[in-house]
Amino acid sequence: MAGVLLYGGSFNPIHHGHLIVCRAVAEQLNVDRVILVPSASPPHKSPRDLAPAADRLAMCRLAVRENPQFEVSDWETLQPGPNYTLLTVRQFRSEFGAGTALYWLIGMDTLRELTTWYHIDELCAECTLVTAGRPGADPPDLSSLQELIGEECVRRLRAHILATPLIEISASNIRARLRKGLSVRYLTPEAVVEYVHSARLYCGT
Repeated sequence: MAGVLLYGGSFNPIHHGHLIVCRAVAEQLNVDRVILVPSASPPHKSPRDLAPAADRLAMCRLAVRENPQFEVSDWETLQPGPNYTLLTVRQFRSEFGAGTALYWLIGMDTLRELTTWYHIDELCAECTLVTAGRPGADPPDLSSLQELIGEECVRRLRAHILATPLIEISASNIRARLRKGLSVRYLTPEAVVEYVHSARLYCGT
């Protein structure tokens, strides 16, 4: 196996920006398998306006159902309480074995927050963290992170900041539009739009 790209997040809801960026990274890494990993209770996210995990999982599956390269894991949604990326990566490592290259995709904003992540030094040893770079955005200063994970891991982090398309779509904007009764067509796959409306998600004040 050439490698597996893992992409975790709240996906609240999943949208075309997630999918386009993920595909661009997968192409650059030349991986043949992409796994979306919706979280149950993200430790860095507020639970306010967070759709139930079962709904976010279903929307992810609908979004990628016609792409055989993509799949969706329910592992995090089945864990009790908040889960940490390190535990998820170890689960996939046990599934795929030591010979498979595992990549975990993050955004540039998350790269700035890695000093707060649970056992970040162990996570960097378990997989390769890949950052979706944005055009014109300079990488942050990683000197404070270097004290936690060492110079070699920081070098790997910098080497895996990949250029990705600038897609100005956000889940928060989609939720805001839905609360106002505005259309979200073309922002997320049509199957997701239909699911949101049928399940009456994000329509409260």
